[in-house]
Amino acid sequence: MSEPVMGLALGSGGSRGFAHIGVIEVLEEEGLRPEVIAGCSIGAMVGAAYLTGRLKDLRDWAEALTWHEVAGLLDISLTGGGLFVGELIERHLDVLGIIGNIEDLDRPFATVATNYLTGLEQCHREGPIGKAVRASMSIPGVLTPAKLGDDWFVDGGLVNPIPVSICWALGAKFVIAINLNDGLVGSRELPGEVSKMSGGRGEMVEHAVAVLPASWREGTERAVHEFLKPRPPKPGYFEVLADSINIMQDHITRSSLAREPPHVMIVPQLGSMGPFDFDQAKMAIEEGRKCTRNALPEIRRNFSANASIPV
Repeated sequence: MSEPVMGLALGSGGSRGFAHIGVIEVLEEEGLRPEVIAGCSIGAMVGAAYLTGRLKDLRDWAEALTWHEVAGLLDISLTGGGLFVGELIERHLDVLGIIGNIEDLDRPFATVATNYLTGLEQCHREGPIGKAVRASMSIPGVLTPAKLGDDWFVDGGLVNPIPVSICWALGAKFVIAINLNDGLVGSRELPGEVSKMSGGRGEMVEHAVAVLPASWREGTERAVHEFLKPRPPKPGYFEVLADSINIMQDHITRSSLAREPPHVMIVPQLGSMGPFDFDQAKMAIEEGRKCTRNALPEIRRNFSANASIPV
């Protein structure tokens, strides 16, 4: 009997995506080595780190993240299209050693993005890793669209949050999917009357403004403070953005998984973690490890049951 080709679909979910690190670690520890990887948004970043041998570097960096360090990766956009340009994120992938071309990796890998003009799903299977990851992570309203060739791309989560279908297309015969978007809709409450500049997000924005040229800084800072100042209890900018993304991805995820379900789905329970809570990476990683350990019997049982599938 031939063993089926194992595929791993790493879903989108912002900072919750650090759970992918824990998932991959446990699979590797158990000798379950995925041979095909497809990633969407944060899943594209983790998948790229794994296949370039930099997963531990990404984990070490993520676990040490503070809001100040997150802010250092954000370059405010003054031309529209998103709050931040995102070029510093791409450069940081280079610093972490997540470099090279997709086609040169030792296993099939693809990232998922959304063509901004056509609205169609785009699977990137070749070209610079950093650019493909950046395109897949272009969250509308946060990062400006990314340009690859003649096309502009936004976040892949708009069309395929958990790229099971891409794993099939890459040759997988057995697919494990990681769903980061379960149980998110309906669990949020309106914030109290607190400053939208408080806590980590305030530090993030203030730091990003501080690195602007002096001639631009005063007017930009005044506009940002006005935009984020305390108001009566109602959703603020980041709350609306996060919850809207959750609602959208919940619906798209349910639809896509109904059409093309994986053999096994791992569902980290991270409902209390928002897509921008990057300072909670350690919790997400540990939850990824826990869920994968719990899923091992199901993975082994299903993998064995599919061992007769021709490859």
